[in-house]
Amino acid sequence: MTETPQTDETRYNFRDIEERWLPVWRETQPFRSSDPTDERPTKYVLDMFPYPSGDLHMGHAEAYALGDVIARYWVQRGFNVLHPIGWDSFGLPAENAAINRGLDPRGWTEDNIAQQRASMERYACSFDWDRVLATHRPEYYHWNQWLFTRMHEKGLAYRKHSAVNWCPKDQTVLANEQVVAGLCERCDTPVTKKKLNQWYFKITDYADRLLDDLQELEGTWPSKVIAMQRNWIGRSEGADVQFRIEGRDEPIDIYTTRPDTLHGATFMVVAADSDLAAELVQGADADVKQAFDAYVEEVRAASDIDRLATDRPKTGVFLNRYATNPVNGERLPIWASDYVLADYGHGAVMAVPAHDQRDLDFARAMDLPVRVVLDVRDEDGKPVEDPATSGVAATGDGTVINSGDLDGLSKADAISAISADLEDKGLGKSARNYRLRDWLISRQRYWGTPIPIVHCDDCGEVRVPDEQLPIELPPAEGLDLKPKGSSPLGAATEWVNTECPDCGKPAKRDTDTMDTFVDSSWYYLRYLNPQKTDGPFDPEDTKKWAPIDQYVGGVTHAILHLLYSRFFTKALNDMGLVDFNEPFTALLNQGMVQMEGSAMSKSRGNVVRLGEQLDEFGVDSVRLTMVFAGPPEDDIDWADVSPGASAKFLARAWRLARDVTSEPGVDPSTGDAALRASTHKTMHECAELAEGFRFNVVVARTMELVNVTRKAIDSGAGPADPAVREAAEAVAVLLSLVAPYCAEDMWSMLGHENVARGGWLDVDESLLVEDTVTCVVQIKGKVRERLEVPPSIGEDELREMALAAPRVVRALDGAEIRTVIVRAPKVVNIVPA
Repeated sequence: MTETPQTDETRYNFRDIEERWLPVWRETQPFRSSDPTDERPTKYVLDMFPYPSGDLHMGHAEAYALGDVIARYWVQRGFNVLHPIGWDSFGLPAENAAINRGLDPRGWTEDNIAQQRASMERYACSFDWDRVLATHRPEYYHWNQWLFTRMHEKGLAYRKHSAVNWCPKDQTVLANEQVVAGLCERCDTPVTKKKLNQWYFKITDYADRLLDDLQELEGTWPSKVIAMQRNWIGRSEGADVQFRIEGRDEPIDIYTTRPDTLHGATFMVVAADSDLAAELVQGADADVKQAFDAYVEEVRAASDIDRLATDRPKTGVFLNRYATNPVNGERLPIWASDYVLADYGHGAVMAVPAHDQRDLDFARAMDLPVRVVLDVRDEDGKPVEDPATSGVAATGDGTVINSGDLDGLSKADAISAISADLEDKGLGKSARNYRLRDWLISRQRYWGTPIPIVHCDDCGEVRVPDEQLPIELPPAEGLDLKPKGSSPLGAATEWVNTECPDCGKPAKRDTDTMDTFVDSSWYYLRYLNPQKTDGPFDPEDTKKWAPIDQYVGGVTHAILHLLYSRFFTKALNDMGLVDFNEPFTALLNQGMVQMEGSAMSKSRGNVVRLGEQLDEFGVDSVRLTMVFAGPPEDDIDWADVSPGASAKFLARAWRLARDVTSEPGVDPSTGDAALRASTHKTMHECAELAEGFRFNVVVARTMELVNVTRKAIDSGAGPADPAVREAAEAVAVLLSLVAPYCAEDMWSMLGHENVARGGWLDVDESLLVEDTVTCVVQIKGKVRERLEVPPSIGEDELREMALAAPRVVRALDGAEIRTVIVRAPKVVNIVPA
């Protein structure tokens, strides 16, 4: 194949093309979605919004390339697509960066937003720039506060004193979901416990719905994400059992999933850092109290993850107190230990060491009795070894033994019988427990949404009235923003001191700010009308656009952001503000961009700068490389891909449009039939591939069509053939999904405007029928013949046809055949003896 020699005027130059079209797009805004007269059906496509912590990086480049393919595809299919962007601009990254640089977070944040917006425009993201928002601006967080007051009215926002996760470096509290392997997710500092009065959202009220409604998302959300949410909510079925404690008037409830093993309880363990433990140790002798106080200090320095580790040595303090087992009246010693958490169940467990490994490890460490109450058998039907001697708990199911009237019952029957008996006697009842805890939302930092509560000595907690919202952050000037354990807002005395909205007496504003995940829990709704001043969003807008049809973002938000947003949506539904229960109908997780097998980091010296890649290879080449590298959910190693090769392909595709000589509107049906069939098959396949997120294969099919079209131009139909124009236009539309600059230039050369709405080819079904397929016949791996055969041909018939082909007969030259491998209808491989 040959191509026309290139001159400076006809050579593909990505820099010239970018300079030509970027100003046009900035002026025409081809992805504006707010025209009230637009009658196209709607789609809402959303990318998780970024932190404005600097310029775009390679991870952004991948995420926005993938989201763009989806949005542009649906526009080509005739939909009015809402594809907005904004900035998650409150929070620790921006605040810490501003502190380190001695800057006001506002100025630093706005500068970064401007930089990122310019980069997004250069990157040709198909965003509707009329719908931009940034969460640090009062016109956004006004409605954070408005929604908080609605939560407070419904009893879903409350304040309590409790032990919380504390980051010593950032000097702020963290939600359970923000502690990863015992470390702060932001700075990797070991997290400790601290008792503070904090604000919570009552997400546990929605635990069952959050869990049960996941079934609605199966098939449209990654199964891994659904499993992570189910595990985090962690619903279990069991019973609350009442245990009386000697010297205490009120019994305590202990939650257990195995009430059938109650006869095997030989001691009780309470969380060392719980209020119950502190209560029980009161009145103890000085030695016990001293040992307990020292132990609690050790416990508070350990993370929950560490405390629950199965290989952690078991430690504890005997409180010199006893409880009574309600099923047999036995006296159980009470210990305080770190392997029980204060916020699990009721902060205490009945210890059945024979059938729970952690209880067994503790019993062996403290020389406590072990009683077997289940006859557990191994795979051969033999009784497992006594846990007291083996050190291995018998954790399987088995027949109940050593348990009075329960002896001989199965697990299920024993649970049912003992639960009913306890309930009849008023000593217990069936119960559910959850791993999920209420969402701790208050932060002791400046850069966040002020909590709209006033504290009055007479009236208590008072909500700030709607007409006084937003409560704006005071200027940072004069405040010490460095983390010190209490909110910097406490020093803004003019801001803190106010009047009680109820009684008018002097009062003080709450000085904590909200977790930034509050901002991202409902931002998708604010995009519907970010300029709205009389409410957070319009119900009519939500009916038109919401919920989101396709959400794109990293799996790192599988629990935090996605769970919180699902909770918010359900709460808003209960308030009558939205008419749906799930915010994100479908979810696509993209992988990470790595370098030489590792995450990019300055310390490793393997950072690839996006700006440098764009300057060297062009926006389209980087975008196409990101999409072509593999399935969206797979990681990309930038060392293994070639933006340079992508640039060469784009130049080859671009020259197709340059070479077409037929006029726009020519009837393609008079053109080359084989090329037309290739074009229509490609468009048909690419529609299915795009909707199945197989974007890399879309690129591969586009490359194949470019090659077929070039062959038709150079050695077949010629540049004037109407089928060549049809194919070149199809290539431009396909490339508009991944390489918009090249596509727009091709579209213009082909005599059209605005390739983004070029429209998907109306596929002719008759051209999709394959009368024959090409079968390759190989001898010892070398191609000797190509046969045109029916797609439905059988293996035996194809074998005979291949062996009878004249070229095959000549190549074999009478040699004996060891085997013939047939893969009908496309491959026959002949192996001579």
